[in-house]
Amino acid sequence: MAPGDFHLTMDELRAVAHYAAQHAEDVLPVFEHAVPDDPRPRAAIAAARAFVDGARRTNLQRVTSLDAHRAARAAPGEAARLAARAAGDAASAAYLHPIARATQVGHILRAAASAARVGEIQAGGDPAAGEALLDRSRRRATPVLVGVLRRYPPAPGGGGRVARLMSTLDGSLRGTAACPGTAR
Repeated sequence: MAPGDFHLTMDELRAVAHYAAQHAEDVLPVFEHAVPDDPRPRAAIAAARAFVDGARRTNLQRVTSLDAHRAARAAPGEAARLAARAAGDAASAAYLHPIARATQVGHILRAAASAARVGEIQAGGDPAAGEALLDRSRRRATPVLVGVLRRYPPAPGGGGRVARLMSTLDGSLRGTAACPGTAR
């Protein structure tokens, strides 16, 4: 291991995948409404759920993640793209890298930030809708998830709205002494 790198347990990876899958499931209908005949994001969420429920990490999570990200690139409109990307992020969470790089935070929080942005879009671009969804994301964050998050450097700010939402969520979760979420 390189200096600053660490170990992640399967239970910790499952907590991250669960968190991402919850958010992906919330916005999956947005993608499926836009592209009703494309099963790739749903398959990615199912692969994430299989891992969360105790299945081993396999190539299934990797393949379905890549497929969902391909669906995102082909989706019409930002909301559908973000919904498919969240599904891909959920499946890939099983393979979160235990390396101390800020870019890894996206694998933990990008699905939540994408779901918040989808909410904003559905509310006519209202940032208050995104903030409300970030509040829900904060409540969903378990102590295990926050413990994993705190091992990484803070999320890079970035210029896009999803990056800013992710940075906001990251900062608020790191600043929380006792994580409010307890349900798995």
